Amino acid sequence: MISFHSYSWPEQFEKRIASLAYGRPIICTEYMARSVGSTFDTILPIAKRYRVAAINWGFVAGKTQTYLPWDSWQRPYVLQQPPVWFHEVFHQDGRPYRDQETAIIKQLTGEANKAAGTSAER
Repeated sequence: MISFHSYSWPEQFEKRIASLAYGRPIICTEYMARSVGSTFDTILPIAKRYRVAAINWGFVAGKTQTYLPWDSWQRPYVLQQPPVWFHEVFHQDGRPYRDQETAIIKQLTGEANKAAGTSAER
């Protein structure tokens, strides 16, 4: 297995996958970084096309604080949320940070098709 992480723009992410293509399974251990251009809707379709597994750090805001951007070390977000979350997918009450993101995740994993009663494309 080959693992890597990339917070790059989609074009760089795709080039990185191509450079790692040695006929072994590939897993991207970190990719989600909204504020630097690496997002669910840009990265996950590429990962799926190349059959690369992808792991997202964080899930619910407040559990690991990875919704805070890298500049939070110098600029604490105490009184207000950061303008763009870094990693997390959900608010603490279960609402998605961005509805479009959860829709794309469901679409790419086949969950949207399962809910509709059809099988996912492979």
